[in-house]
Amino acid sequence: MEAPPDNDVLWARALHFSHQDGSPGIAGISLGVREGEILAVSGPRGSGKTTLLRCLAGLVPAQDGEVWFNSKAVHRMGPFARERLRRDRFGWIDPAPALVPELNVWENTALPLMLRGTGRRRAKVAALEWLERLDVGDKARKHPAELQQAERQRVSIARALAPAPTVLFADEPTAPLHRADRAHVLRTLTTAARSHGITVVLATHDAETAALADRKVALLDGREVKTVHLPPVPEAEGRAECSVSV
Repeated sequence: MEAPPDNDVLWARALHFSHQDGSPGIAGISLGVREGEILAVSGPRGSGKTTLLRCLAGLVPAQDGEVWFNSKAVHRMGPFARERLRRDRFGWIDPAPALVPELNVWENTALPLMLRGTGRRRAKVAALEWLERLDVGDKARKHPAELQQAERQRVSIARALAPAPTVLFADEPTAPLHRADRAHVLRTLTTAARSHGITVVLATHDAETAALADRKVALLDGREVKTVHLPPVPEAEGRAECSVSV
């Protein structure tokens, strides 16, 4: 068995996953992500980006292959160990915000910290700091239903960053945002990752978003390809067209 490189915080070999209906998700993906690196997983919709992130994060076990995090074999962990790993070391941003409706904005943002055992007061201070950075500090006492979609997504990003995870998985994190908002949110996300030494695995079909990464891995139909040319996403987003070389 090949050992993961010492300088890779996250490493995967020959990952395979098929969906319940038999359709392919990913086929034979191998990659390594260095500590503090921002890696963009690019490709059109349906190329396997989300499936790859979910396998790397331990949300779903790959049906074949290996996933290692800091020399720990994620692919051998049971569901409770994977859940603990996600709670303590990983962060996740969905393309659509998933906030707890009964909690206000700062409580939603502080929730991952409190689940890790951080005291309420300290968690609130960290939450408010990130909400301010993402320009939603004035919404701290509102509930998710009182926010616009773009504001809810900013809160979701603040919630993912507040615990300073070792690895942050961001699945199309700016999808709900207007084009004018994307640049600021992405700058905040990438600047925070670099200043806090957070490793980021970012799934995107947007060329402008992928360009902010240190390195790119391109997928098409669940397989890694050498290039996928993605046009910038227009204001009225449609399905991105791509050209590839294998």
